[in-house]
Amino acid sequence: MSDPIWRPSAERVQSAHLTRFIERIAREFEPAVTDAASLYRFSIEQPEAFWRAVWDFGDVRASARGGRVTENWPAMPGTRWFPEARLNFAENLLRRDDDGIAIEFAGERPEDRRSLTWRELNAQVAAVAARLRDLGIEPGDRVAGYLPNLPETVIAMLGAAAVGAVWSSCSPDFGVRGVLDRFGQIEPRVLVVAAAYRYNGRTHDCMARVRELLPQLPTVEQVVVVPHADPDVAPNIDPASSGRPAMTWADWIDLDAGPLAFEQLPFDHPLYILYSSGTTGVPKCIVHGAGGTLLQHLKELLLHTDLRRDDRFFYFTTCGWMMWNWLVSGLAVGSTLVLYDGSPFHPDGNRLWDLADELDIAVFGTSAKWIAACDKAGVKPRETHRLDRLRAILSTGSPLLPESFEYVYRDVKQDVQLSSISGGTDIVSCFALGNPLLPVRVGELQCRGLGMQVEIRNDDGEVVVDQTGELTCSKPFPCMPVAFWNDPDGARYKAAYFETFPGVWSHGDYARLTPQGGVVIYGRSDATLNPGGVRIGTAEIYRQVEKLDEVLESLCVGQDWDGDVRVVLFVVLRDGVQLDEERIAKIRSQVRANATPRHVPAKVLAVPELPRTVSGKITELAVRDVVHGRPVKNTSALANPEALEHFRDRPELRD
Repeated sequence: MSDPIWRPSAERVQSAHLTRFIERIAREFEPAVTDAASLYRFSIEQPEAFWRAVWDFGDVRASARGGRVTENWPAMPGTRWFPEARLNFAENLLRRDDDGIAIEFAGERPEDRRSLTWRELNAQVAAVAARLRDLGIEPGDRVAGYLPNLPETVIAMLGAAAVGAVWSSCSPDFGVRGVLDRFGQIEPRVLVVAAAYRYNGRTHDCMARVRELLPQLPTVEQVVVVPHADPDVAPNIDPASSGRPAMTWADWIDLDAGPLAFEQLPFDHPLYILYSSGTTGVPKCIVHGAGGTLLQHLKELLLHTDLRRDDRFFYFTTCGWMMWNWLVSGLAVGSTLVLYDGSPFHPDGNRLWDLADELDIAVFGTSAKWIAACDKAGVKPRETHRLDRLRAILSTGSPLLPESFEYVYRDVKQDVQLSSISGGTDIVSCFALGNPLLPVRVGELQCRGLGMQVEIRNDDGEVVVDQTGELTCSKPFPCMPVAFWNDPDGARYKAAYFETFPGVWSHGDYARLTPQGGVVIYGRSDATLNPGGVRIGTAEIYRQVEKLDEVLESLCVGQDWDGDVRVVLFVVLRDGVQLDEERIAKIRSQVRANATPRHVPAKVLAVPELPRTVSGKITELAVRDVVHGRPVKNTSALANPEALEHFRDRPELRD
């Protein structure tokens, strides 16, 4: 057991939301609950009492809650939560309507800075909701955003949620194919897009891609253009070819909408559609319910993060990552969201630390890779910045290196809670995260999430402690997906999470539960890639690379490298074709143009053949094991195990 690198002061423990919550549980339910450990046991042993208490503590706004907390417990999947409840997600995020600041936005340029009061936010959401109702948008219809991390993105989502529509978004660095693989499945009726976006000092046009997208999204009835990074844009999207009306954002919200009305909907009514990484084909469309998302986020933000009404809350994210959805729920606490869109290193490595000072950020979220990059760049905010209000730093996307823990406390700020958190798109939240009452230990996530019976299982399915195994969850929890889109019998949903250990959620992470209750994450246990902390899938790379005539087939793995993961692509080329620098550049350009910059392989290597299972499927996991020098567990399942030798001890993978 490592010694703590940080402990909360008595004052912080006393003032924490979690302390008050423990006192309430002890008073109303179980006097033996006196600390974080006993509260965790209570939360998994008495889930109905626990989640009812979270509802009350979070002051959930609802027209009805009903007497039942669960139905069909403990079916997994199959348990329903608060089956009699009626509520609206947006109503719970818009509980303030005053002149305080709801959103602060910053971009790469000083002129990008702007703020929005709660009163202005409510008025603009009301306008969006009114426009959607005028279009005949009904509960369950889809509204999609192809947008940067802007105030307008938040407003459009809230307007959609207010009328019961389902929101889904992609960041503007997605290529046309990546967007179609997602929005093409869910058939949105409204599409909100940005004219352009800025990254690393350059302006990137979005309208050409939008014009290419629209003919392939026939269900879109209305396009709304946000003139970000291109204020002079006109919403002319060639109606002759698209046949769809378009409006600028200013025109769309330019109406007196009157009072904001919120549709009262079931607890599990669809709120968001998020997307899997696309490892084995087009991404799976993961549908998250409004009530489960709200309740889980309130638990995590209030109890685990100790977010407060007067805090400025920041997370460096795009709106194509579930951390955007998590960040936006900070409005339900009444805190101010700080949104940033652009490169975190423009003009230098101090950009986000500058924001922390300028905007008095209290809770600062980012990726593990960015923290490591700051360390390597010699950025020392402790010597150059005040960081007076900074109380907590959150890190996710990939495991936070021990060196990064030490960097934060040495070169950023000594008195800060550093919370490495881990969960994902599948649950739009966390399985393991921070705790304001517990110490921070190097390399560990502080604790498991309350109400989440997280256990580590070995290959035989046995629950183990202080051993590496598969991260699982043994009992239902409210933020489980309500469904996959276009999966009427639930077969794909069950296959995604419950095939490894029937009746138990298997998450696809290798992890270890420490004797003191902390969690160590070792990375993905499946073929998903995670470069720079952004979860992507191999299939999206294959679809682009194999469009090239000279590439017969390809295989992609993530190689653990320099504290991160880098994408390594192996290609089988046509006879007579050589893999020279020009061809490597062509492959990378193809991926960059049609997927995202994060999909671009760091290494491209040629091999004569790829290993296949006896059923003919290419096996990525076996290659990944060989690349890392690990034994391949089941070579008998391969039709051509000798092919693995083409990947072993490649000198190109040593630098």
